[in-house]
Amino acid sequence: MLVLTRKKGESIKIGEEIELVVVEIKGDKVKLGISAPEDQKIARAELYLTVENNKEAADKVELLKVFQLSRKLHQAEENKDGEH
Repeated sequence: MLVLTRKKGESIKIGEEIELVVVEIKGDKVKLGISAPEDQKIARAELYLTVENNKEAADKVELLKVFQLSRKLHQAEENKDGEH
């Protein structure tokens, strides 16, 4: 990890297109401005992790639905075979 010290109004460039600017410093909080292309996704780390966890949970729910449907179809086939 690279650690840099910046004062209010100073910035950091990441590649050609991304710039982080220290907008305000109050106590232990730093307000950052971010200039980046519109197609670049930017989110606080905790939100990104929440979104990723929600995606994983949604995937598990879908798998459970598929499993339950498969089970119902299997039971329906067994019932159908038992009628003959």
